[in-house]
Amino acid sequence: MKKIIKLVFLLIILTFVTNCGSSKVVAPVGKILKPELNLDDEVYVSVSKSNRKNFFKDSPEETKWVDSIYNQFTFEEKVGQLFMIAAYSNKDSVHTNAVEKLITQNKVGGLIFFQGGPMRQANLTNRFQAKSKVPLFIGIDAEWGLSMRLDSTYKYPWNTTLGAIKDLRLIEKVGANMAQETKRIGAQFNFVPVLDINTNPKNPIIGHRSFGEDKMNVTEHAIALMKGVQGQGIFCTGKHFPGHGDTALDSHYALPLVSFSKDRLEKVELYPYKRMFDEGLVSVMVAHLNVPSLEPKENFPTSVSYNVVTDLLQGELGFDGLIFTDALNMKAASKFMKPGDIDLEAFMAGNDILLFPENVPLAILKITEAFNNGLITDERLAKSVKKILHYKFKAGLNKYQPIDTKNLANDLNGTFKDALQYQLYEHATTVLKNENSILPIKNLDQKIAYVKLGDDTNSSFVATLKKYTEVTEVSDTNIDSLNVKLKNYNTVIVGFHKSDRAWKKHDFTETELLWLQEIAKKNVVILDAFTKPYSLSPITSFTDIEGVIMSYQNGDIAQEVSAELIFGAIESQGKLPVSINEEFKDGFGLTTTKLNRLGFTAPENVGMSPKVLSKIDALAKKAIDGKMTPGVQVLVARRGKVIFQKSYGYHTYDNQMKVQNSDIYDVASVTKMVSTLPNVMQQYDKGKVTLDSKLGEMLPFFNGTNKQDITFKDLLSHYARLQAWIPFYKSTLDAEKCPSDKYYSLYSKQGFTNQVCENLYIRNDYQDSIMKQIADSKLLDKKEYKYSDFTFIILKEYLEKATGKTIDELSTINFYKTLGMNNTMYNPLRKFDVSVIPPSENDTYFRNTTVQGYVHDMAAAMQGGVAGHAGIFSNTMDIAKMMQMYLQKGNYGEHQYFSPSTFDTFNTCYFCAEGNRRGLGFDKPQLGKEGPTCGCVSMSSFGHTGFTGTMAWADPETEIVYVFLSNRTYPGNTEVNKLSKENIREDIQKVIQEAILDK
Repeated sequence: MKKIIKLVFLLIILTFVTNCGSSKVVAPVGKILKPELNLDDEVYVSVSKSNRKNFFKDSPEETKWVDSIYNQFTFEEKVGQLFMIAAYSNKDSVHTNAVEKLITQNKVGGLIFFQGGPMRQANLTNRFQAKSKVPLFIGIDAEWGLSMRLDSTYKYPWNTTLGAIKDLRLIEKVGANMAQETKRIGAQFNFVPVLDINTNPKNPIIGHRSFGEDKMNVTEHAIALMKGVQGQGIFCTGKHFPGHGDTALDSHYALPLVSFSKDRLEKVELYPYKRMFDEGLVSVMVAHLNVPSLEPKENFPTSVSYNVVTDLLQGELGFDGLIFTDALNMKAASKFMKPGDIDLEAFMAGNDILLFPENVPLAILKITEAFNNGLITDERLAKSVKKILHYKFKAGLNKYQPIDTKNLANDLNGTFKDALQYQLYEHATTVLKNENSILPIKNLDQKIAYVKLGDDTNSSFVATLKKYTEVTEVSDTNIDSLNVKLKNYNTVIVGFHKSDRAWKKHDFTETELLWLQEIAKKNVVILDAFTKPYSLSPITSFTDIEGVIMSYQNGDIAQEVSAELIFGAIESQGKLPVSINEEFKDGFGLTTTKLNRLGFTAPENVGMSPKVLSKIDALAKKAIDGKMTPGVQVLVARRGKVIFQKSYGYHTYDNQMKVQNSDIYDVASVTKMVSTLPNVMQQYDKGKVTLDSKLGEMLPFFNGTNKQDITFKDLLSHYARLQAWIPFYKSTLDAEKCPSDKYYSLYSKQGFTNQVCENLYIRNDYQDSIMKQIADSKLLDKKEYKYSDFTFIILKEYLEKATGKTIDELSTINFYKTLGMNNTMYNPLRKFDVSVIPPSENDTYFRNTTVQGYVHDMAAAMQGGVAGHAGIFSNTMDIAKMMQMYLQKGNYGEHQYFSPSTFDTFNTCYFCAEGNRRGLGFDKPQLGKEGPTCGCVSMSSFGHTGFTGTMAWADPETEIVYVFLSNRTYPGNTEVNKLSKENIREDIQKVIQEAILDK
């Protein structure tokens, strides 16, 4: 006995030591919350049959056609109409021939298509229909669009995602779109909507297929989807009757038990069906479920239960539409009875159409035997067959036409679908936590990191985040090392990315839960989950996580929209369709503030035609093929949304490096408008200068010169009689036309720190020489419009003297940091690799090198690359932010940079009557035939062009921003400016105007 006691004691000690010695840290797992149901609701009372809505009304012609066809049928043909067999367009000829045989020999009445492709399915449908005496019903189970079954088709959000949307008009649009696609491939049925109320979070087969856990939410969404589908003439099928939402088994593999009382079923599971019947639902699919309160026979599937299909569905609920079984090959049915027997039992129960039978000839034989034995009457057979024929007539199959396969792929994937997709995710994305109003991120002048969890793609999310500000991707294989790296960041965005494929695993791993916990403890965190809501249930506590976003799915548009929400381009509108935990329950969702920052959408959502905008591609190609420029960036925005952003061509004509949207170009004179001008406007806004201020007052350096009395207004209007420019560099060349060592050094040294280009530095005091040459220059004899670089060279000097800061400091501090223009700067090689900067010229007259990453303009280069008239490098996205700020009259991201009245003052043409189109610093549309625009924009529009082949323009009347960047000066600017001569920039602007749909 003592030995036994000792042995037990040793085992206990060993167990304790083993557990204590384990180095594995297990993340705490949260509890999955099963929703509480309100069973005190009264049972919904349906309207009378005569008052039910009817999408497909009967007619005498219909009855005549049905009777005519029915009377021509043989008995075998009548029975054949009961079967809808499975067809695949991705299988071989053996399958195709087998299907064809069932059509020709067994006279089946319909096909349900599964996996394949749209063109293959269309061709098969035409082939099969041609073999059928009476046109076949074609059905497809396409709950989130045809992509559920077919490749190369459009994918709509899952029902759970749609369940987060409160604007039911959008759900109706989804239904309409899906119906149009269903019709286009020659089908009459889409087996939607799913009416299951997902009250079991562990449901293995419904889950994301349900609109949620609340019966009202499910019902309202289902009705809206049905209206959209049936409004287009396509039949809906509500499923899975009497309710598959609170099950723990998948009926594809076993018979799930639903153990609730009939009273509970009446108040919860059956509620959507009653409402849907009143709203005009055409058909119902009966599930394979074990529901003892409805069918007393033990383990007897509802799909073959007379009590369920006839007594309950048709009798008590008064449904007289088409009734489908769920697929009879599913194990919940096929394990119950053998093929043939299950089909007979299902028909005897009251079903009209037997879906996916395993053995049609045997099933027909069984039904024939039952008929001959008196178990099936003529009336019973006629009831189902005539019902089927009635709906074939309603579907237009009495006048069947083969599918026209021309343009099929384009018709199924139109760009307008993206327009709806953006709207759906804008309304679905849900904010669950927003501690200290961390969302949206208002302050862009901070360090933001992004950390990826999950095993799926994140490129669209990260790319869109980076369009708002500088976001650094941080990763490590060790959590402690990762947290060390994150130490220097103010905010950490954690993206949890799981596959957007429906049946993939969407849960956090144990390691990921632990990492999230550790990251959140030590950092300010925004968690963005691109997955199903239930995936968050294992998180035990959200205390350390400041912001939580549920983005539902991981598609490109979902990622893009979520990034918009984080930075305030949209507000949060979604509400959880299911409960995650006690804190985040069904119906919960916070609203966030919308900031007036640029967002992203499809052209149709802002009244623009994508088809017309696509003409930009041809113009860009024309420019590149015509050697007008090696590459191009183009951006179009309207009403605060970027709708077109593309890059074309290469950095150079050797076609080695493709232009990317993120590449940065030398914007040349656009610098005037995006650097010097906004700073000048702030000075004006503060009262530091007025329109009548004299240049001698602004810069005493000019007192005693012929320029001392030039007014601020005349200066900015290019109406000050200034010379266009002076080639300052020429006087600094030696006899051999090379940079003189009197002015230049090949390396940086004391007195020579202003870099002109690689291995070339100019003496620091040469800026004084430039200013002296301007001051000493003659004025033009006649007061007329004359574009001059002197204006902004002078204004740079003024700003730096007035503020004590350099122009690059001013622009960065006052604008770029807060606007999120992190790709905009002077001398970009201090931050960016040369590989992201297209070269602007092979200079053979001054610098004698390839100019890449250094400003092209000679005078700007002689000022160390930092000038008032040139020197900025940027991309279309950043320039668009500045232009949008101007459109919003000085406001962007809820930051007021200058007053609206200041903008109006500067966007005024003061000398139009004298033939000078210019505003104050802004260029304006031409007054005659020649000018910077297409001649088709409003006179209130404004912008600027640049010598390197750039243009930025905004129109307050149409709310359009247009940015065009290129390096047309490469390889040499001695050539004719073909880009300008061919009006490429202007013609693109014309296309943009033509694309406006709501003029």
